[in-house]
Amino acid sequence: MLERLFKLRELDTSVGTEVVAGLTTFMTMAYILAVNPIILSGAGMDYNAVFLATALAAGIVTIAMGLFVNFPIALAPGMGLNAYFAAVVASGQMTWQVALGAVFISGVIFLILTVTNIRQLLVEAVPNSMKKAITVGIGLFITFIGVKLSGLTVVFLELLPGKFGGTLEGIAKEGKGVIQPTEWVVQLGNISHGPALLAIIGLLISGLLMARKIKGSLLWGIIITTVIGIPLGVTKIEGFQYALPSFSNVAIGQLDVKGALGAGLITVILTFTFVELFDTFGTLVGTAGKAGLLDEKGNNPKIGRAMLVDALGVSFGALMGTSTVTAYIESAAGIGEGGKTGLTAVTTGIMFLLAIFLAPFFVLIPSAATAPALILVGLLMVSAIRDIDFSEMTEAIPAFLTIVFMPFTQNIANGVSAGIFTYVFLKIATGKAREVHWLMYILVVLVAVRYTMLGSA
Repeated sequence: MLERLFKLRELDTSVGTEVVAGLTTFMTMAYILAVNPIILSGAGMDYNAVFLATALAAGIVTIAMGLFVNFPIALAPGMGLNAYFAAVVASGQMTWQVALGAVFISGVIFLILTVTNIRQLLVEAVPNSMKKAITVGIGLFITFIGVKLSGLTVVFLELLPGKFGGTLEGIAKEGKGVIQPTEWVVQLGNISHGPALLAIIGLLISGLLMARKIKGSLLWGIIITTVIGIPLGVTKIEGFQYALPSFSNVAIGQLDVKGALGAGLITVILTFTFVELFDTFGTLVGTAGKAGLLDEKGNNPKIGRAMLVDALGVSFGALMGTSTVTAYIESAAGIGEGGKTGLTAVTTGIMFLLAIFLAPFFVLIPSAATAPALILVGLLMVSAIRDIDFSEMTEAIPAFLTIVFMPFTQNIANGVSAGIFTYVFLKIATGKAREVHWLMYILVVLVAVRYTMLGSA
């Protein structure tokens, strides 16, 4: 049955490989079960209700991706999109019920774009060099997430030195021109103890297992590192008692679509739509490319069906009571373990549903134990850079900007947008406009509209 459903032999994989891959993907993205409730509870939503909505939405939609598309891609409420959701609600623009309605409407818009094949055309329109660049950029983005979660790097604000001694008061007194009083600084964290030390140990263990070509190396690395974290005091087990959380204040069906259609909220709906459009495209193409599921031109007919499931998932997530559900870049962790079919996604989805009952156990896994897996997956994805032709500047520059804007702005959509804009501009300016697919011109307009909306939202 599994062979007929997922075509395991045809794709040169096995049940064992797919299950391990699914477990690995879950382990690397399970943090959303803790992070999403924290973020959305800041918008006035009940923590346990959001936890339930997150697990249900991620589990059901990911299983749907596996069964109906046969792709090893997992979906869950997206980071960044949930922060925007909370920020809009916290600003007083709307209630969280109305915000859920806005998310639901954006999902309907995606559904229309998908069934009319407009989203599928994206795969054909975007040049292969950019598709490879998206894979590389996501790899660097995943690595950056990993080093931040591990504590290997710290990010903070620092006053710039100057004639005013770098003080905010002194700079404020100047009152002339535009003076940047602070800058973001990324530095090496304290690697002598705690999470950073555990992450280093985990990185060495997982790296050794990969070098030895041990099946499930990333998953085994997470488990072993979690155990090592107990004597280091990073894996907290003191006073652990199993207790299923109370789900008395569920947010299922609490969305307010009518309120979201009210005057003044079109900008918010469009912002959800544009950000999700580029995020999902980038993630699907990047992860599918890493799994070897794209042909020599970077295409796959299943991308259309994957986008359909994604579109339905957005609205379904809103019905469950959570922010925008989207394809997850952490799916690359399972792909790195050999996941090629929907059985990987089904396994991940089942784990999300089981997490409702096993939540206390998953909370024990520290981020320092999953961070090494993200860092090493970044390594696997960056290898796609060898397929980019850097001798042709009209291809190289857009690819380069696509790569660097993702980790430096911590946003997949920003990288895709930068690549699209510069690609079209350079091709036209160098007399190579015939090489540009007609849809790319429309994408340039959408990019401009997207950032206009973000600026006014």
